[in-house]
Amino acid sequence: MPNLRSDAWYAGEDRNAYIHRSWMRRGVPNSAFEGRPQIAVANTASDLTPCNSHLNEVAQSVKNGVYEAGGIPLELPVVSLGETNVRPTAMLWRNMAAMATEEMLRANPIDGVVLLGGCDKTIPSLLMAAASVDLPAVVVPGGPMLTGTFRGVPLGCGTDVWRLSEEVRAGTLSQEDFLLSESATIRSRGHCNTMGTASTMGLVAEALGTVIPGTAGTPAPDSRLLAAAHHTGSLAVQLVAEGRRPSDFLTRASFHNAIVALAAIGGSTNAVVHLLAIAGRLGIDLTLDDFDRIGSRVPLLVDLAPAGRFLMEDLHRAGGLLAVLKQVEDLLDPSALTVTGKPLVEYLGAAAIWDEQVIRPRPTPLLDEGGIAVLRGNLAPSGAVIKPAAASAHLLKHRGRAVVFDSIEDFHARVDDPELEIDATSVMVLRGCGPKGYPGMPEVSNMPLPKKLLEAGVRDVVRICDGRMSGTAYGTVVLHVAPESAAGGPLSLVRNGDWIELDVARRTLTLDVPTEELATRRHSPEAAAGYAAPGRGWEKLYVEHVMQADTGADLDFLIGSSGDQVARESH
Repeated sequence: MPNLRSDAWYAGEDRNAYIHRSWMRRGVPNSAFEGRPQIAVANTASDLTPCNSHLNEVAQSVKNGVYEAGGIPLELPVVSLGETNVRPTAMLWRNMAAMATEEMLRANPIDGVVLLGGCDKTIPSLLMAAASVDLPAVVVPGGPMLTGTFRGVPLGCGTDVWRLSEEVRAGTLSQEDFLLSESATIRSRGHCNTMGTASTMGLVAEALGTVIPGTAGTPAPDSRLLAAAHHTGSLAVQLVAEGRRPSDFLTRASFHNAIVALAAIGGSTNAVVHLLAIAGRLGIDLTLDDFDRIGSRVPLLVDLAPAGRFLMEDLHRAGGLLAVLKQVEDLLDPSALTVTGKPLVEYLGAAAIWDEQVIRPRPTPLLDEGGIAVLRGNLAPSGAVIKPAAASAHLLKHRGRAVVFDSIEDFHARVDDPELEIDATSVMVLRGCGPKGYPGMPEVSNMPLPKKLLEAGVRDVVRICDGRMSGTAYGTVVLHVAPESAAGGPLSLVRNGDWIELDVARRTLTLDVPTEELATRRHSPEAAAGYAAPGRGWEKLYVEHVMQADTGADLDFLIGSSGDQVARESH
């Protein structure tokens, strides 16, 4: 075993070593301080993060594996963000969770870390922290829940909430039946069972190389997840012994493969923001254009909600991520390593599809091009994204008149107004929902349609927003518009009735207003009145330092790695 970082706390006979050891002697043997790697188990379990509430059990399996391999496991509770509960949006605290975890990993006597996450922001924040502190690290995704059913029909949590609630507003489903479905939606422990952000980030973390291959996507109640957690704990000790850190295997090639995986699985648009932020912590120059260049024309092979029919339990039984990647192996960068020290492609040899309805073979994809498309134009000079797989094909090229909402409150107040001038050809525009404006870039871009359109049978129109949308959502939604309106972006110049043109094939988003006229327009004072203006605390720090969506919406002073060294030791 090489010199351990924790020796700076525990080795020696001086007063400081005495203090550090004595306070940690709560039933551990002397050998705990004699050259045994100290492995933190960074645990995002919380009763207020229901998707992660089972991670204490997973943590115990990790700790068993650490101890079996000769290490000392140390559970470290870290900031947990529950997507369904935290207001105004969990994204507001992703950077805080990453910063807090980074600081705790650096400040404590640990040599390596196992990262336990599940719900949407937990895995991204943990990876951002690990990339910044660069201690030996490996991820265990908490896994999706099992499929629930209502009256014999499988329910995709998130996706079917949006769908059923729209049917209530349309008058095709009773409020009573809608509420009856509530108890059937969440069948077991685990995160969303659709290809939402949680599922996407677990799978993408494996494609990046930070998860033991074959683990991501294992359902949360599946005993094989505990076995994988045990194995991961043992691997963490090995990582310390071999000195293998995230910077050794997280390379540009890793992000190439993550983008290919994101497209092939039909993953959440939120992964774009998270991958950009993780890359920024590593000093890797990843851009929006890389997502389009690498992933936009990758075939969509996974038939999962919200873009398809099946759910995460089906993907696991059908062969999982490795079976998907086997089909697009020629598009992967073979040089990308995993946390095990072996290339990702080495794990694809025996990967087979066991249900070709769930995972399509390469010759018969669900869509020929399933990746995220990046749009540019005078309405999004720094870029915007759209998920064609979740959109309506007939709207991917569209020209319509803008119906503008200056804030999410303005939207809720007017969307069902019978006098609202809107029809099926209109383009709904919502601003004030970007990183600075809201703050935190909430998941509101997939605006519910006006009731009068729903009653007329309309189920999709083009929607444009500087916020995000849930990975479980669907529709022809252009989101992450940058710069956002609160940062002076042209979204703030749009007026009701302006013509907007969307052409996904040409990758353009255009406000059809002469440049000369735009130059004379004022930024919307109504929108500005709703922008966040916090006077204290985290929100103030966030608004003052958050960057735009096209660079990952991280804080400007957190870009790059700071390493594992503590600036000043205790005395």
